Formats: sequence, structure tokens, C-alpha cells
Amino acid sequence: MLSSGRTATTHMTLRLWLLLMLLGLIWGGSFFFARVAVAHVPPFTLVLLRLSLAAIALHIYLRGNHGLYPALVGRWREFLVMGLVNNAIPHAFIFLGQTHIGAGLAAILNATTPVWTVLIANVATEDERLTAAKISGCLLGLTGTVVLIGPSALAGLFGDAGDVPLWALVLPVLAAVSYGLSATYGKRFRNLAPPVTAAGQLTASTIVMLPVAAFVDTPWILPMPPLSAVLAILGLALVSTAYAYILFFRIMAEAGATNTSLVTLLVPPSAILLGYLFLGETLQVTDLAGMALIAAGLAVLDGRMLRPRSST
Repeated sequence: MLSSGRTATTHMTLRLWLLLMLLGLIWGGSFFFARVAVAHVPPFTLVLLRLSLAAIALHIYLRGNHGLYPALVGRWREFLVMGLVNNAIPHAFIFLGQTHIGAGLAAILNATTPVWTVLIANVATEDERLTAAKISGCLLGLTGTVVLIGPSALAGLFGDAGDVPLWALVLPVLAAVSYGLSATYGKRFRNLAPPVTAAGQLTASTIVMLPVAAFVDTPWILPMPPLSAVLAILGLALVSTAYAYILFFRIMAEAGATNTSLVTLLVPPSAILLGYLFLGETLQVTDLAGMALIAAGLAVLDGRMLRPRSST
């Protein structure tokens, strides 16, 4: 079992909730950048650029401080595992699954991450045990995600053109399991500064993705993307990856695996709200209902609203 001298908080403080919502907003905003970039850059190359530029940015930011290089040398195996389960494997699985299913259905399957995290953390850790509130909150949030994205996400599952192959449905679920593993495995990096942990796992996942992108996409023969795509790639790398992972590991160190994994429930409503505010997209009744269910699930997981107030 994983253990640490520092125990994760049993509930989320207001500061941690604000950090988690900021992280959800940033990762929800990554859809804006990806929408522009993927039209001009193949997916594996885009993943490589996102990870490598983020790693370079963090190395420049740290400049070797906080014991970065000793950590990279001494814990390279742990960073390699984290880079695999938190970046390379889930990204590849989601991409392969989306060759046969839509983004909406993939997002629903990916939103099972908190459920898998609860189950994995219950087995692999000593300080995050399975409770009825955790399961209920995760299921409420998952239901809210399904409502939020809508039944159109399920289109094609039962059409005349043939059912979606089972492997295409299984791969995004396996990606969610991988994220659950990474949320639990990441607890062992509590003694490192969050930027060091982020730089280490991004460096490792860059090394993993380099031969994959080179073999699949041969990026050296691709044309130079337009300025809009270049700016989108920089947004993905610097904001939605480098800075986002600093937040991710900071929350992880203080709040634990299960609480940190809740960000996957906040990403879809964040993306929808950003579309409403900046792209002129409309909010439907189902959007509001889905967000309400997600909020209810988060409240159940937090627990403080459900506890009786002490009498004075």
C-alpha cells in the first residue's frame, strides 16, 4: 500500500476547491486550443508538441532549483511510470477510441475517472478508504456528465451502419482507469515541489511519445501550420499542460487522489461555459441540469453540507 508521513486532507478546503475549479477551467479551455490545432497537426505529433514544449517551459522556469536534476536522476523510474499512466497511455487510448466514437461519448467514458480512482485508492492506499458518500458522489457526477453532454453523444451505438466495436468503447474506459492509477500513484511525489513533479513526468512522457510520433506521423515532412495553430499549441503546452500540472500536483499533495480526480467532472461544464461566454454558444436546459447534478455530486463528496450543524 502507498503511504506517506503526510496525510491528505479528509475534506476539501475552500482554497482547494477554488484551485480544483481553476484546474477544471484550464483543462476545459484546452478544447479551444485543440479545436484549432488538430485541424493542422496530426494527433500524436500534437501530443508530442504539447508535452515537450510544456517540459521545456518548466525546465526554464525551474532552472535546476528545488532539486530538479537530482530528482530526475534518482527517481527516473517513478517519473517514467507517471508519464506513461498520466499522459502517454491515456492519450493514445482516447485517440484510438475516437477513431470510432464521438468526442461526447469519449468524454462520458473519461468522466468515470473518479469512480476508478475511488476503487483503486481504496485498495492501494491507507488514507483513502471507500465510503458510501464517495461512491454516491462519483455516480451523481457521472450522471450529470451524461445529462450535460446529452443523448446525442450515444448516436451511432445502435445505428444501421453497424455497432461501434467493443474495443473502441473499452479503450477510453481503460484511459480513465489509467488516470485513476496516476492519481493514486502520484501520491508518492508529495515530498517534491509540484513544478518538479510536473517537469519530471512531462520529460518522461516526452521521451515516450517521441518515437511514437516519429513512426506514425513522420512530422519532419509536415507543412508548417498557420499562426493560429501555433498559438493554439503554445496555449495547450504552456497553460493547459505546464501550469495545469503544477496545479494538479499541488492539489494532489494536499487533497489526495480521489479529490484531485474530481477535476474530470469539472472539465465538461467548464468547456460548455467557456463556449457560452466566448463563442456565442447557447445553454440548454439539459446543460443546467447536468451542471446541477455534477454540483450535487461534488457536494456529497465534500460532505460538509450534509453534516448536521453542531448546536451552540
